[in-house]
Amino acid sequence: MKLEYKYNNFYDIIQANANNNPKKTVIFTAKDKINNLQLKQRIDVFARFLSLSGIKTGQKIAMVLNNSEFFIIALFAITKIGAIAVPINNFLKNEELLYIINNCDAKLLITDPIFQNELDGIFEKTDVKKIIWTENKITLNEKNFCFEEILTYYNCKDTNTCNSTLDDTAILIYTSGTTGYPKGAMLSFRNVLSNSVSATMLLNIISKDRFVVYLPMFHSFTLSIMVILPLFNNSSVVLIKSIFPFANVLKQVLLKRVTIFLGAPQIYNALNKAKIPWYFMKFNNIRGFISGSAPLSEQVLVDFKNKFKNAMMLEGYGLSECSPAVCINTEEKQKVLSVGIPLPSYEVKIVNNELIELPVGEVGELIVKGDCVMQGYYKNKKASEETIVNGWLKTGDLAKVDDEFYIYIVDRIKDLIISKGINIYPREIEELIYKIEGIDAVAVVGIPNETKDEKIIAFVQLQENNTNEINPSSIRKYLQEHLANFKIPKSIYIIDKIPRNATNKVLKRVLKENINEYIKK
Repeated sequence: MKLEYKYNNFYDIIQANANNNPKKTVIFTAKDKINNLQLKQRIDVFARFLSLSGIKTGQKIAMVLNNSEFFIIALFAITKIGAIAVPINNFLKNEELLYIINNCDAKLLITDPIFQNELDGIFEKTDVKKIIWTENKITLNEKNFCFEEILTYYNCKDTNTCNSTLDDTAILIYTSGTTGYPKGAMLSFRNVLSNSVSATMLLNIISKDRFVVYLPMFHSFTLSIMVILPLFNNSSVVLIKSIFPFANVLKQVLLKRVTIFLGAPQIYNALNKAKIPWYFMKFNNIRGFISGSAPLSEQVLVDFKNKFKNAMMLEGYGLSECSPAVCINTEEKQKVLSVGIPLPSYEVKIVNNELIELPVGEVGELIVKGDCVMQGYYKNKKASEETIVNGWLKTGDLAKVDDEFYIYIVDRIKDLIISKGINIYPREIEELIYKIEGIDAVAVVGIPNETKDEKIIAFVQLQENNTNEINPSSIRKYLQEHLANFKIPKSIYIIDKIPRNATNKVLKRVLKENINEYIKK
């Protein structure tokens, strides 16, 4: 199947929405409502300012921003003038931020004043010439400008249209960097819009839908599925600056009549355990919960379906290098522990080390082909050639398919444990431990010994206010009833908090590096 594209770039979406439905509220914020025409006008003003600031086609503009209308305006304005947007993880620290800003060759930065300390030394240590701050809380001069003032006081008589084509680079998304330095995945308009076209068909998205955005918009999943996808369909976006307090997220979901809710497994686990007001359960308009960014355990999924009976929970899978969505369960059919079927037009295979396709049910590496596959890693030809082979992107994930071609993610290749020559998948052990009441998070890793064999180590984080008697012995006893002996962890450590990165992925590397500290305890 070949996808058909009615838009060549992001700005075409904004222009069409403004022409066809100018007065429709497309963005809800805590203080404002923005309709299609207003959004276009603000994008035009900001794009004109960027042009007059000397930004040229192909140049990179870094964005270190919280969730806000400024993020959306900046993204569309940057790409309107042919520049490339670089949304950066705003949880990073000074050295990490400066590394990415230098690596992407950014000439201009758009940011919030709250990040001023973490951006110390940016003019001295990078090629950034100007900073645009979202609010007037910084001394303004020839290097520092205010986003709010640009939109308020700057006159735009620009009538230029966007000339970007589908295969022009639109965004650089930096990988989370769980191993080594992050790499910049170059995504074209075709890459990202292929997600919009395919997801619209598979999820039956309509203009009346409303998407809640509380997860960080710098994350590829949030950006593509909760920002670009709704605007692509002239749906509305309910912007929430932060996940905390979560009661506010639920309040806005109810008041703004949200229909599509995106979350990570940790959030759904928390919702399962929370006492949610009866009126929210009775009057919310959610028709679909989407889970992504990390595997959803069977126990969390079962508990969630028992609690939220009037909406579908759809688990999906993706990665930044695929713009990012690859597959998802559908409203028509879902399978527990499966991440669903490929989005329309995408091809998926399960292969061995020689990239030979494996039969149904066998575990191998998941590879992907289609319009979603990135153009490559910025300034990293070697990594690009290792990752994309004959148009197929190697995901680094171990998976299998069933006879209906539903995909099951088994584990990350790098997380695979080999003990006494036998492959052991940490997720299988994690899934079982999750079923013990009172456990909040689990991470299972392999630690090499002197013979290069790997010991299985489990780290467990208990729920707050847990009243159950949970200790390593009780966990081991439970596992012995359900697992072969060779899969039982050699050591089980109960720790205060399992380390995660800003996108909620467990940092198993950190656990491995600090294993001696846990052994001493």
